[in-house]
Amino acid sequence: MNRCREGLLVADVLVWVMERRVVLSDRAARLRRERAEIEAEVARLEAAEVVFGQFADAQRAGTADDPVMAEEFERVTASPGAGGMLLVPHREGGMDTSTLPADYQAIWKIVVEVPEPVPAKDVSVKLGKGTGPRQVEPVRDKLKRLADRGWLHRTPAGRFTSPPQPAS
Repeated sequence: MNRCREGLLVADVLVWVMERRVVLSDRAARLRRERAEIEAEVARLEAAEVVFGQFADAQRAGTADDPVMAEEFERVTASPGAGGMLLVPHREGGMDTSTLPADYQAIWKIVVEVPEPVPAKDVSVKLGKGTGPRQVEPVRDKLKRLADRGWLHRTPAGRFTSPPQPAS
């Protein structure tokens, strides 16, 4: 009789564990989708920040109505990242880093100049940002975006390096 009760208890615990795993897996999937949506919104806000920052600088300098600034404003608003376009384009053959925003170019340059894979923390330090999570995480997000779009390679250990060269 005692073994029977123990068997039922084990079965109950196993069912509880399985149910808990299913619930948590579903929650993790929802959170991953939410994170992707948040990252997309952050990219749109970064683009808006660049445009509004340039406009504010021009207003302070009294050159907001300057034709040269108007051309620059047009260039910035028509570039990737404006109007829902990708801030960091997918890398295709023949593309160079001039298609990347300046901050991404700086990150890319740091990574490709180092012969071994680099952690986000080291890139943050080389950018002069520091090693705290508030400084490193935005850099890590940009590194991931560069890797996702083919500009860099992310190792299984979460470090970044130049993408492998295609076989000729």
